Amino acid sequence: MARAGKGGRYHHGDLRAALVSAAAEVIAERGVRNFSLAEASRRLGVAVSAPYAHFAGRDELLAAVAVHAYEVFGAEFLPAASQYPDPGDRLAALARGYVRFAGRQRPLFEVLFGSGLDKCRFPEVKAAEKPLSDAFGECVDALTGGGAAAESLASAVEAAAHGHAMMLLDGEYSEQPDPVEFAAERAARVTQALVASRQLLG
Repeated sequence: MARAGKGGRYHHGDLRAALVSAAAEVIAERGVRNFSLAEASRRLGVAVSAPYAHFAGRDELLAAVAVHAYEVFGAEFLPAASQYPDPGDRLAALARGYVRFAGRQRPLFEVLFGSGLDKCRFPEVKAAEKPLSDAFGECVDALTGGGAAAESLASAVEAAAHGHAMMLLDGEYSEQPDPVEFAAERAARVTQALVASRQLLG
């Protein structure tokens, strides 16, 4: 059993969950590129060998954080999007939620999109992503009927949402009273414009 070091926060309980939380804290402070299993262990006050009872290595712990990130994303933004019966409005709401997630949960966003984690290696990550990708795909298919038209619209909306998220994180909207909401609403409006002109996307 893992033992807490002097001053450590972990005593007895779910070490796996505690490591996921500690990893998110480290990433928030140091960035995902500077994250290590050893630092997460020190943060909890457990032996540096303790995480290996639950994770084979750094990527395995990052994958667990990614699962948590998708769960947070889905819980925060899928219910809001589902309130829109029109698929175009729902798609705009998903784009808005994507940017809000980037701004409000930056460490988790960076795990998903800036860690270099090969999600295909971890089926649990793909499973956690599925409710979000399904919601997105259902909107696009409803608007286009599927096929190449769906792929074109999906790519354009993804680019709009991710582009606004990255501009937000790079400080492009820092002069705005509420940079997160400003960027989120811009992404939503661009999405609505893409939906309206989807026949021009090819």
